[in-house]
Amino acid sequence: MPSSAVQRAPRRAARKPRVGAFFDMDKTLIAENSGAVYMKDRYERGDLSTWELVRGLGDYLRYKLGVLDLRAWVRAAMREFAGVSEAELEAEAREIFDKRIVHLIYPEAARLVREHLDRGHVVAIVSGATRYVVEPLAEHLGVEHALYTRCEVRGGRLTGEVIEPICFEDGKIYWLQNFIEEHDVDLALSWFYTDSVTDVPLLDLVGHPVVVNPDPMLYRTAVRRCWPVRFFEEPASAARQA
Repeated sequence: MPSSAVQRAPRRAARKPRVGAFFDMDKTLIAENSGAVYMKDRYERGDLSTWELVRGLGDYLRYKLGVLDLRAWVRAAMREFAGVSEAELEAEAREIFDKRIVHLIYPEAARLVREHLDRGHVVAIVSGATRYVVEPLAEHLGVEHALYTRCEVRGGRLTGEVIEPICFEDGKIYWLQNFIEEHDVDLALSWFYTDSVTDVPLLDLVGHPVVVNPDPMLYRTAVRRCWPVRFFEEPASAARQA
């Protein structure tokens, strides 16, 4: 080989962008609001008073009407868990999932998740709930990734603080942007499924926005923007509980 020749390392091929499929949780994957379900369960076990239950359900109604400061509400709610053992909270959440949440999964949503997984897409649940609520559902559906509101834990116990930003509205976008950079996901090729008008900014980010069981405001937006709208049949077990 001539002395002037330089042996070059083989070029690395550019990594092909991956396709994502992102799912909101409440009223998108499951037929009820998970927070309301957990609240009712805690009431039946005697962990909440009647007044606390009524106040909590009232807060949920205010959220649906768009008049609740959800970030402030989440911060206040998490302070009530200060000092609680994370292991005990995980066990309680999984018990409630097995008893109440698993029966609320929309069969059509589960099939959609499976279709995306079978196509090799990067599937993730994106929810404002905490991981204690989201992870049992993700595991049940075979979903490896989940973005959620993160609780601060020290020494195995919750401090009562959340790790900002809360996974809601612009906070969802923050955590999603971090996720797609880490996993080489191209949003222009990706799907996002949701029922809530608060997720319009995320629907705007993806190439395939899909509106599922929409609230009235999101339905009007979807019609105006010509986004596909899907209505899932309520799970039989959810209909019996109603």
